[in-house]
Amino acid sequence: MTIKYKRILLKLSGESLMGAQGFGIEASMLKQYAQQIKSIIDLGVEVAVVIGGGNIFRGLQAEKSGIERVQGDYMGMLATIINGMALQSGLEEAGMYTRLISAIEMKEIAEPYIRRRAIRHLEKGRVVIFSGGIGSPYFTTDSAAALRANEINAEVILKGTRVDGIYNKDPLKHQDAKKYDKISFEEVIKMNLNVMDMTAFTLCQENNLPIVVFDVNDKDNLKKIVLGEKIGTLVENY
Repeated sequence: MTIKYKRILLKLSGESLMGAQGFGIEASMLKQYAQQIKSIIDLGVEVAVVIGGGNIFRGLQAEKSGIERVQGDYMGMLATIINGMALQSGLEEAGMYTRLISAIEMKEIAEPYIRRRAIRHLEKGRVVIFSGGIGSPYFTTDSAAALRANEINAEVILKGTRVDGIYNKDPLKHQDAKKYDKISFEEVIKMNLNVMDMTAFTLCQENNLPIVVFDVNDKDNLKKIVLGEKIGTLVENY
């Protein structure tokens, strides 16, 4: 069995943990993602995860609440740490070794981010969960995913979404939406397609780090991708 990607960074949205709920964390979703990650850990793949906090709090929501942007962004970062702790519990329940790493120091809960240590955890087969964004306001968890993936020399970012790839328009609203199996970074920018925020996207483009956008709710997709099957949409320089 040939593995296409030996070290990956999996980007999950906070909303992916909600399941059928309108907010919070649904236990069945934690279990589902844990089983998917275990299926590739068992193949020998090194896995890092960045998870958002939108199921709990978004920094951009803060303005509507009268909270200043910087304060709101820090609140969003704390939400990602809560999700990281939940995911850590789900992974360990499924029998995996994990390390929760936070960009904001809270030593009783998570390790501080030290690049070499994080890479060593991956080499030892531990699932590394990066939380707290990059520790600074004005940066999304997409930016954290792009930065950490480049820092740990990941071979690809796998961005799990609710749709099965990138389309020329929203497939949930338009039946005639066209799906791309493969697309270049330049084409995404030219067509103004919504894949990641521009800071994250440009970082991947400049460092030739491919992105695969796929439906994370199909429980077999993650394993298929690391084994080289063409699932979702591949974004790369060509």
